[in-house]
Amino acid sequence: MHEALFYQRLEGGQVACGLCARRCRIDVGRRGLCGVRENRDGRLVSLVYGKLVARNIDPIEKKPMFHFLPGSRSYSIATVGCNFRCRHCQNNRIAQYPQAHGGAIPGTATTPEEVVAEALRTGCASISYTYVEPTIFFEFACDCARLARERGIGNVFVSNGYMTTEAIRYLAPMLDGINIDLKAFTDEFYRTICRARLAPVLESIRLFHELGVLVEITTLIIPGLNDSEEELRTIACFLKSVSVDIPWHVTGFHPASFMLDRPPTPAATIDKAYAIGMEEGLRFVYSGNVAGAGGEDTYCPACGVTLIRRQGFKSQSVGLKGSRCSGCGIYFRSVGIREISDFGVT
Repeated sequence: MHEALFYQRLEGGQVACGLCARRCRIDVGRRGLCGVRENRDGRLVSLVYGKLVARNIDPIEKKPMFHFLPGSRSYSIATVGCNFRCRHCQNNRIAQYPQAHGGAIPGTATTPEEVVAEALRTGCASISYTYVEPTIFFEFACDCARLARERGIGNVFVSNGYMTTEAIRYLAPMLDGINIDLKAFTDEFYRTICRARLAPVLESIRLFHELGVLVEITTLIIPGLNDSEEELRTIACFLKSVSVDIPWHVTGFHPASFMLDRPPTPAATIDKAYAIGMEEGLRFVYSGNVAGAGGEDTYCPACGVTLIRRQGFKSQSVGLKGSRCSGCGIYFRSVGIREISDFGVT
């Protein structure tokens, strides 16, 4: 057990968790909705500190992060638990493990030093906190991230964006990039599909960008739920209001978990979303996860030269020279596009 960050003691032994936007009030002996933070006699503890259930070496493009060290590898870790209840979660078996197994918390005890050492040994340029919502293992992620920074390794969150302002401000100085799922643009979707709210996610996107973290956005397009032209255009307009340089990944849904009644997303829908993003003025829109949908390469928005060519999770820098476009010379470090050599990795 490890004492949690961001909580307050209340009367009667209750505690108020201030880590995610749910701000759970937790009685003695009970846990928050995430299933992994427990009130032990008026002290909030993390039950998953260092208890890893997944660790893999992934292409950074799998997160997906297209503007952070393209072509590099990322050491990816996760514990069990999640603060959402998404009906279509593809990692449901680990995300909801405690709720499905009487509160059990599996995992292999691991230290931050071991995580960073393994990332270095395997030639990874970054560590990704992913697979489940990493906010729920925040304390362990932060300890890893601090050490990684000292050793010249980047840090990436793959998140639902449901953190509190306090947690974001604490995390941002250690974080290089974050991919936030903007699942839809209605409270109804967030309430009925995820048991959450939209507003905190939008605030997180704004704040991470304001604090200088590279933000990329993913929207999984589910037929009949969030695929209308109006909703997709609203998402694109919101992102543009934050920055025209925020990459927007529009990806295809495949039936999973408790959502088996919806068909896979047609390639035409993904192409429509891609076109909408470009029409609304976003400079970098990417499509994927659907056969036949194009749109994974990165182009210079000034002159149209192909900067990065992608096939699957493989990236090849074809138009970058020291983070500059080989065609017009425009500098791209400000939007996170850096060649591996720029980061000290060969």
